[in-house]
Amino acid sequence: MSNPTVPDPGEDYVPLTGLLPHAALWLKLESRNPAGSIKMKTATAMIEAAERAGLLRPGAELIESTSGNLGVAMAAICAARGYHLTLVTDPNSNYRSVQQMRALGAEVVVIERRDDNGGYLGSRISYISLRLATEPGLIWLNQYANPANVAAHRDGTAAEICERFGVPDRLFVGVGTSGTLMGCLEHFRDHDPRPAVVAVDVLGSVTFGGAPARRLIPGMGASRIPEIFGPGAYRRVLVSERDTIVACRRIAARYGLLVGGSTGTVVAAAMAHGHRVPRGSRVLAISPDLGNAYLDTIYDDGWVAAHFGEELLRDIARPARGPVHGELRPVP
Repeated sequence: MSNPTVPDPGEDYVPLTGLLPHAALWLKLESRNPAGSIKMKTATAMIEAAERAGLLRPGAELIESTSGNLGVAMAAICAARGYHLTLVTDPNSNYRSVQQMRALGAEVVVIERRDDNGGYLGSRISYISLRLATEPGLIWLNQYANPANVAAHRDGTAAEICERFGVPDRLFVGVGTSGTLMGCLEHFRDHDPRPAVVAVDVLGSVTFGGAPARRLIPGMGASRIPEIFGPGAYRRVLVSERDTIVACRRIAARYGLLVGGSTGTVVAAAMAHGHRVPRGSRVLAISPDLGNAYLDTIYDDGWVAAHFGEELLRDIARPARGPVHGELRPVP
């Protein structure tokens, strides 16, 4: 069992008291980063690595694929450093995130053609490849394959956890590009192998080798496997988007905390996994962002009913007796 030191809940770590039956669950809030999400670490690391390598000069033109948070973070940095930025996104991206990207001076291209797996990521990357072939000066930092994405969380996120929270007994990490997961795994492998790491993805994502399916909530999952994703000492769990919505709504109602979709997904996984956690464990879930960008989707009754049915709204309204996790599946 890890050191029982309790962090200051007024800082970046917030307890969700009583959510697990016999263990303490905490959220590591990454919304305090500039630009409002964990992706500020990724964007900073990638851009600074490119600068050190001499790839970026004043006035450089960059292009990147994003579902929201990375685009906002890159737009903020590029505005401050004088780089021109094109962000390639899709209709699932939150409208408010797209507004932020444009307000920060980025050109935003919305790709509406689905790829062969029913998502948009393949189509977004195909568009970028075409632009690179016809615009020799254009630079793609490629968050899906860039080792700086992993390094940002190996040297940043995981190191912060050990320094300020202590080594958790369980760590729940959402998988999008998998940079946070791979970075945390590298850090703990090299410094302290005690945490049991749980990698959380959504049904319909292909990252864990599952069948592709249509997804509506941005931030997690992929329709192609990111190049930086690999094997490691972690357990894999899939969560349905229905459970993501239920977890987000119940966290808001019970704790007064408006969390984003990725946070709802990892909390839903923690709740379903709770019976496996030894009594007295300290469990930590990484919360990539807050829920402001999801007010038109996850927190909008009309949107939820239109896409998931009125029954889900009734499930949300019922007293919480644990998560609605009929579709949550552990992955071998």
